[in-house]
Amino acid sequence: MVEPVRTRGGIRGVAAESVLVGAGGRAILLQLAHPAVARGVARHSDFVHAPLRRLTSTLDYIYLVVFGTADERASARQHVERAHAPVRGPAEDGAPSYAADDPTLQLWVAATLYDSAMAMHERVLPPLPDDEAERVYREYAVLGEALGMPPALWPATRADFGVWWADRLAELPIGDDARRVARDLLHPQGPGAPVWLRTVMPIARLLTTGLLDERQRAGFGLPWSPRRQAVFEVVMRVTRILWPLLPPGLRHAPAIRSLRRHRSRSRRG
Repeated sequence: MVEPVRTRGGIRGVAAESVLVGAGGRAILLQLAHPAVARGVARHSDFVHAPLRRLTSTLDYIYLVVFGTADERASARQHVERAHAPVRGPAEDGAPSYAADDPTLQLWVAATLYDSAMAMHERVLPPLPDDEAERVYREYAVLGEALGMPPALWPATRADFGVWWADRLAELPIGDDARRVARDLLHPQGPGAPVWLRTVMPIARLLTTGLLDERQRAGFGLPWSPRRQAVFEVVMRVTRILWPLLPPGLRHAPAIRSLRRHRSRSRRG
């Protein structure tokens, strides 16, 4: 058993719950809604052709940064830095410049991970006391800091974050690059999309779209209806009832597997 998932409280107590993976699609789409992120992904990433790779690499990064040793956190950062090094491009034809090591983009990515995790947490897990929720929020800054984001960029409190986040969402355009990548992501095809993945994509699309707000759905061109809303609410209600009944080994399985996989590779050199 991997010891860190037994840690209580703070970001570890939240991030260990694999039900939050259900908000991964929302986080990725919100990342793409930033035009600079969308340009970088559209021009440098192959995750549309290998749709599990981005989600898996993001989860591995989160679990190593949150649960790993100091050496493992450093390894995660070095891996991301190598992958991000070539991801940069100039402004052109009215589109913004982009660079994966831009601290403001690191802030944006970390913010989408935090807000999406909380969006799912609030729907299916018991509410956090205010002091614990504040602690979780402060500790989520590590996901940006491990990439190089200056700590001062992370809003100081949840209330500050709420104001900053609302302002960013209100002014956030969702452009053609974002729509194109999101469409391919939510409807995977080709050899990188195994049959089982295409089989589970309807529920993934339901969760992703249901966790977005109306403006974001419209921006991405994602269909929604009262019937879809009703199905989404049923799924959330059933998950909220059943999740606490599952043993920790199942609830924490992605974190356990991720850490074991990384440590096995490290031992093999």
